[in-house]
Amino acid sequence: MHEQPLEHQDGPLVGEDGSVGYRGVTACQAVGISYRQLDYWARTTLVVPSIRDASGSGTQRLYSFRDLVVLKVVKRLLDAGVSLQNIRRAIETLRSRGVEDLAGITLISDGTTVYECRSPEEVVDLLQGGQGVFGIAIGGAFKEIQGSLSHLPAEPAGGPVPVGADPEPAAGDELAARRARRRAG
Repeated sequence: MHEQPLEHQDGPLVGEDGSVGYRGVTACQAVGISYRQLDYWARTTLVVPSIRDASGSGTQRLYSFRDLVVLKVVKRLLDAGVSLQNIRRAIETLRSRGVEDLAGITLISDGTTVYECRSPEEVVDLLQGGQGVFGIAIGGAFKEIQGSLSHLPAEPAGGPVPVGADPEPAAGDELAARRARRRAG
């Protein structure tokens, strides 16, 4: 005898196998979209419910938690001004590369195009056939310059130093401070 899934008050549907699904109305409330949007996105395969799709009258779609995450990302991209057509192209590009778990991807957008952020250094434009673009992590550049400067001399910012004068080491310039101590000692 098969048990029917039990619906918890305002909660998910839980089946025999322990899988948890959320009805369309719950998905809409959680994500902040209209049922009409949800229905359209499912019918046009933008975001299809992974637990159970509607298969005729009387059946209801069941969305997984990860489906809700993807729905929220689509909504945020729309809110940022990205067209639904561009969002669809970006998701199709990811799927064509075999990316099944869209919830595990980081997407960034400038309001027009959609980029996949693979790492702090690698970003891919999903609308230009997966063309790579690069990001510059300012914090990383800051640390690299600090490391490089620790091996290079610094000049005082107060103008030229008269010949024979003992320049004061710049604040934080450890190498210049060592040189000054060596000359004095």
